[in-house]
Amino acid sequence: MLDAGLRHETKQPLYEEVAGRISYLIEQGTLRPGDRVPSIRNLSKQMQVSINTVKEAYSQLEDRRLLEARPQSGYYVCAHLPELPAEPIVNRPALNPSEVNLSNVYRLVMQDLLKPELLQLGVAVPNPELLPIEKLNRMLTRETRRFAPQSVSYDLPPGNLRLRQQIAQRLLLSGCTLSPDQIVTTSGCVEAVVLALQVLCKPGDAVAIETPFYYNFLQVIEELGLKALEIPASPRGGISLEALEYALARNHGEVKACIVISNFNNPLGSLMSDEDKQKLVKLLENHQVPLIEDDIYGDLSYRDERPSVAKSFDKTGNVLLCSSISKTLAPGYRVGWIAAGRYQEQIEHRKMITNVAVPSPTQLAIAEFLANGGYEHHLRSIRRIYARQTAQMADAIGRFFPAGTRVSRPKGGFVLWVEMPEQIDSLKLYERCKQVGITIAPGQLFSIEGNFRNCIRLNAACWNPCVEAAIETLGRLAEELLAA
Repeated sequence: MLDAGLRHETKQPLYEEVAGRISYLIEQGTLRPGDRVPSIRNLSKQMQVSINTVKEAYSQLEDRRLLEARPQSGYYVCAHLPELPAEPIVNRPALNPSEVNLSNVYRLVMQDLLKPELLQLGVAVPNPELLPIEKLNRMLTRETRRFAPQSVSYDLPPGNLRLRQQIAQRLLLSGCTLSPDQIVTTSGCVEAVVLALQVLCKPGDAVAIETPFYYNFLQVIEELGLKALEIPASPRGGISLEALEYALARNHGEVKACIVISNFNNPLGSLMSDEDKQKLVKLLENHQVPLIEDDIYGDLSYRDERPSVAKSFDKTGNVLLCSSISKTLAPGYRVGWIAAGRYQEQIEHRKMITNVAVPSPTQLAIAEFLANGGYEHHLRSIRRIYARQTAQMADAIGRFFPAGTRVSRPKGGFVLWVEMPEQIDSLKLYERCKQVGITIAPGQLFSIEGNFRNCIRLNAACWNPCVEAAIETLGRLAEELLAA
């Protein structure tokens, strides 16, 4: 039934390979509901892996509700296998640059993010219980003592050298060969994108973006007096290159930059293929449009093999790669960076006149953690947890939300995009959720054209009985709105 032994050719953990074999047999109908699967000891011998590997694989399949353990009997395929909702469908926008005006909705949602009495399912922040807080704090204390004068001094652009060296080393994993001098540290990824837009654009210019798109960047575009050109994106493959090419030709000379979240897009969770990343870089080079690439979720792939970045295909310095440690280590440390290609000097100047420098203590601490803190070990742990929890939340959505609901199936990160039946207004759902102590991110936040009114984004970084109960409540409220 199973191949005798794993080939060990992929970089994913063995337990994931074992789980993948079993889940494939279930999907194909070889193992049917109620069938007994091989015992842990037998499968260990059959696949030539350790007993602990099989235990971890079976545990993962239990979390996904594919297997169930029966006392004194073994493991069986669940009698009622979960049916994941279909993936969302993104409609084609008008492909015309438009002014951004989301301030009212944005303020409505953001003011609730500061209320501790609300269960925050709408904000895309990591689970603090999974962050190495104590180790980071120890390193912060030790490094500020070790470099006392430096810790209270300005670390002028391009920023802390040791930190930039560590970032350059890590960028090798995403296909980039950059020197530390080609990297500028910033106060988080958002500032990196803001600096890029300020250098590349002036008020009235158009910026091509994916849709749906991260609402903070839409607010930045609005504040800078720019127009947004929405390009449809797929929950699987990301931005439509065909639509982008058509839009660039139709709005020739008006588009001055393009922003893309290439790996595990927020909110769709999409992942661009290497081929499409290469095509995107070439397309924008041909139209002389710089690419601002946000890779903040790139380290959170559910497989141990990290995806490449579009920057790795950049031969002319036309790609400005932005990222940070906000989703993996410490959102509050506000440590990010930008590899700005041929715009390096302008970015450094803009950073200097904007706020001089990134705080020195947090740069010192993150540099030490990347060098000696076991960052890869930490990533392997949280990747497994986020993979399990997004699957659990997607399964709960399938159980509790109205018939016809669709949900994304990301391969990294920790957010889910949920498309409900068209009759449900997510702003109305937001108000009802707030009354019972829950916040969500309504779909209107992610589009300048008022699209996605029946969609919401949810944060799956935390999963526990309280969150599962909240998902059940959300589904009930959505059913009530649908009935009304």
